This record gives sequence, C-alpha cells and structure tokens, in this order.
Amino acid sequence: MRLPVPLSGVVPPLCTPLTPTGAVDDRSLAALVEHVLGAGAHAVFALGTSGEAAHLSDAQRRAVLRAVVAAVGGRVPVLAGVIDMSTARVLDHARAAADLGADALVATAPFYAGTHPAEVADHFRRIRAAVGLPVVAYDIPSHTHTKLDAPTLLALAEDGTLAGLKDSSGDLGALRRLLVALRARGLDRTFAVLTGSELTVDAALLAGAHGVVPGLGNVDPAGYVRLYGHARAGRWEDAAGEQDRLAGLFALVDAGGVGEISGGAAAVGGFKAALGLLGVIECAATAAPQGALSAESVAVVRRLLVEGGLL
Repeated sequence: MRLPVPLSGVVPPLCTPLTPTGAVDDRSLAALVEHVLGAGAHAVFALGTSGEAAHLSDAQRRAVLRAVVAAVGGRVPVLAGVIDMSTARVLDHARAAADLGADALVATAPFYAGTHPAEVADHFRRIRAAVGLPVVAYDIPSHTHTKLDAPTLLALAEDGTLAGLKDSSGDLGALRRLLVALRARGLDRTFAVLTGSELTVDAALLAGAHGVVPGLGNVDPAGYVRLYGHARAGRWEDAAGEQDRLAGLFALVDAGGVGEISGGAAAVGGFKAALGLLGVIECAATAAPQGALSAESVAVVRRLLVEGGLL
C-alpha cells in the first residue's frame, strides 16, 4: 500500500505479544491488529519501543513483521521499525522489512557511539536509498541520546529523504518550532509530523501535527481515534476532555511500582496486562530480561481500566 502524503491520523505502535516461552504469538498479534483497526486506526507501526524491538532477535523481528503484514492484509499502511545501533545493521533490517511487505520504515539516529548531525543525515539517506521505501525518522533522545535537530530534519524533508517524523522527545516547544518552520517552507503538505507523546496529543494537533503514534493506543485505540476526530473537526473542548480521560488511563504504565522492575518493563507490561484483561492477547509476558508485573500491579491495571470505562 502506498503511504499517504502526508501520513496522518492514529498509528498505534503495536505491542509484541509473546507466549510464556518467549516466542512471538501470531494469533494474539493478529487479534491486536484487529483490535486497533476495528477502532479506526489509520496505519500500524510494528517493532517500535512498545513492540520491544530492542529486546527481540532478528528472527523474532521478522516473525513479528510477517504476522502483522498478513493480519493487516493491505487495509492500512504498515510501518516497520528498523531501529538499531549502526547503519549497517539498520540496512539489514530495512531490506528484510521491504522483502516482508512493509510500506514504510521507521528509524532512529544511530546510537551507542556518538554521531554528528552530518552523520545522522547520511544515515537516513543511506536507509532511503537502500530499498526505496518512505522513511520516518524517530526522535527519542531518552533512548538514543541524540536529539534530531530542526536544521537536519528540514534538510531531509526538503530533499525527500524523510517522509515524516515520529516525535517522542517530549519537547513540545521544539515540536512547535519545527511545525512553524515546515509551514513556512510549504513542507507541511508532504512531511508528516506525528507526536509520540500520549498526554499532549490535543496540544500537538492544535499546533499542526498530522497525527499520533500512541503506545496507549494499543489499549484504547478508539479513544485516540475520537480525540483525533474531535481535533480535526475543531471540537477542541471535546478533544481536551478525551485527552484528560486518556491521561488518567495512562497511569497504568506506572502500575509496576518503583523499585520492582524497570520503567520500560512497567510501561510495556502495563499495556500488555491491560490487553490481557481486555481479552485481546493471551499472555502478558515481556521479552527478557524485562521483569513481570506482580499480581498487585495487575490489579491496579484492572482498576484503571474500569475507571477509564474499558472494563
């Protein structure tokens, strides 16, 4: 499927359901795809942070993408994460994603070793040239320790290297300035800006963002579709009300408790526990070495689902 220009709407970054032994659970993954598409999601993003891509083997990554492409069946675009430390490894993932039927690629800057903006730009240009699929940059400095700067993004948008940006920096001010600069150059008609910050979607859309990539959208995709619809129709009070409800539900990422497991395990584990309680996936296991939520934490997730109107 051809990627819309610009890509817009709600694009859930799919969790990766696993069996108790750690294998990719194709059946639960297909059910999750139906869960988000049935709610009106406009595209799906496999193998992102919520998909635990950093914890999966190359074979598991291929299994995930194969299952997602099959489950989607061409109904919406499939974005494939090709996140890795070096350009060489990312290119391997990109070629595999293209072979498996992905419609676009999502990549961060290289990480572990430091990079200069010119090297980051070269990295993205090599990805774009390798397989010819649209490339969406993923700005998540909390994980890569590199902030994608506006001059680099504008240059890559202008020359067609990048089709868009998933902004998970949490810096709403920088996002606003980038949107202003894109509009000034007429690039907002071709370059998609998608916020990955679940708690400020209404603000990002008001500023001109094209859509949202919400991890919480695994659990409540319909809520984000409603929020997006309100914003696009100019019903900002309704959008803010939906955003407030989702902000309360987002507390499930903290259900794991401080000191029990890592923050990443708590967040993904919260999503998966919620999906299990909703009957979408069969097992809430997370990829090793991430710890599991306790029974007490799962009880908190259940309470939040009830309070959020989902149970």
